[in-house]
Amino acid sequence: MKLAFLGTSEFAVPALAALVEAGHDVVAVYTRAPKPAGRGQQERLTPVHALARSLGLEVRTPKSLRSAEEAAAFGALDLDAAVVVSYGHILPKAFLDAPVLGCLNIHGSLLPRWRGAAPIHRAILAGDAETGVTIMRMDEGLDTGPMLLAERTAISAADTAQDVHDRLAALGARLIVSTLDALVGRTIEAVAQPDDGVTYAHKLGKEEGALDWRRPAAELERKVRAFHPWPGTWFDAAGERIKVLGASLALAAGAPGTVSIGRDGFPVVACGVGGLKLLRLQRAGKAAQPADAFLRGFSLTPGTVLAPPAVVRLGG
Repeated sequence: MKLAFLGTSEFAVPALAALVEAGHDVVAVYTRAPKPAGRGQQERLTPVHALARSLGLEVRTPKSLRSAEEAAAFGALDLDAAVVVSYGHILPKAFLDAPVLGCLNIHGSLLPRWRGAAPIHRAILAGDAETGVTIMRMDEGLDTGPMLLAERTAISAADTAQDVHDRLAALGARLIVSTLDALVGRTIEAVAQPDDGVTYAHKLGKEEGALDWRRPAAELERKVRAFHPWPGTWFDAAGERIKVLGASLALAAGAPGTVSIGRDGFPVVACGVGGLKLLRLQRAGKAAQPADAFLRGFSLTPGTVLAPPAVVRLGG
């Protein structure tokens, strides 16, 4: 097929590679414009831009898709379909209507559950036993379009957002190639999303990573995994912000926030229900350490009561 690809993040990279490998004619790649990064503030290409450049594909980085000129340029590509994944711009109707087969989105959830910006993180945070990828024909709503293909995968008790992200990125790449094959062979039809079971995966914010010890330990343990590697989870102690990079459930006594030290040397914090064993910690500007080693350079004595965050943002 003659395709355009619209994507930005690492999640989109396997899909672009798979489409090219499958022999599709990707005539244009749309991605976010480079941004200054690092100490030298040199412009950094998006992951999709970097791959597209290495493959010799045309790259377009419009700041907005709203102009008539951008719509005309997209329409002039005379596309069979467009593949959209983790792009970052809302597609106007003129873009949605331009390809013969429409714009196909790779979405990292089992729609209609977790429409929106952060489906992987919200699925882990909610304790979902499974997630997956849905290939959807886009309409003007927020992830409301009819579904073409979907596949499930389990979420294990050890999975972080990064683990699930990588698994779904590979799954999405495979499914989009299968979807295009099925569309060519006319062996697939779009099915409307059900009205029941709709949930929204609201965008994450850094402040949401605060650990509120008044919450159940099971919820906080899921948050540590759901927010790894970004935006991360943290608590304040002795005037410093401490990142929590790994945790597990444990027995604990005392008021929420009370610290004890287990026989293995790892700190345990009492929560609203149960306790959270801190396994890997990091101070600002320092290397991450196992929590037992961390305590040799940072005082977190038994009986210390960690305060809850001053403001708790509930992500919805």
